[in-house]
Amino acid sequence: MPPPPPIESLIRAVPDHPRAGIVFRDLTPLMGDAAGLRAAVEAIAAPHAGGGIDKVAGIEARGFVFAAPAACRLGAGFVPIRKKGKLPGRTIARSYELEYGSDALEMHADAIRSGERVLLVDDLLATGGTAEAAAALVEEAGGAAVECCFVVDLPGVGGRARLEARGRAVRALCSFAGG
Repeated sequence: MPPPPPIESLIRAVPDHPRAGIVFRDLTPLMGDAAGLRAAVEAIAAPHAGGGIDKVAGIEARGFVFAAPAACRLGAGFVPIRKKGKLPGRTIARSYELEYGSDALEMHADAIRSGERVLLVDDLLATGGTAEAAAALVEEAGGAAVECCFVVDLPGVGGRARLEARGRAVRALCSFAGG
């Protein structure tokens, strides 16, 4: 099997989406490339392959694509962190700020047990608000958010700096300047 292409080469730039001046980073080509997807999942899991991760939490929705197979690779459970109102049963919630307004994430109240070590995974890091809310949910449940891992970091938007200022370990497989 030939080596996979670099992950960043499989991420499409879509100018002026969803509005003028924004360059949307589309991970669909990466997800559609078997070797690229496998390489991304392996890169997410590799630093934790020696053990120590009990759960991998994926942030809705594209984070699920990378988190669930990383959980399988690590022999860990998978925890979905979803938008408010999507999970049945008892949940815990955390609000976060958006550019215009706010939103909330939820997780099943019993998804993480006290002391469990959790790897948080999402597709893209922009402002960091979603990841910070997800990490807070993990900790409210009694877990430890060991690392926030992203396929793409947009360093110009400030999410990495925000998370690191709050003591979060942050890792990204690639980054694109300018958002």
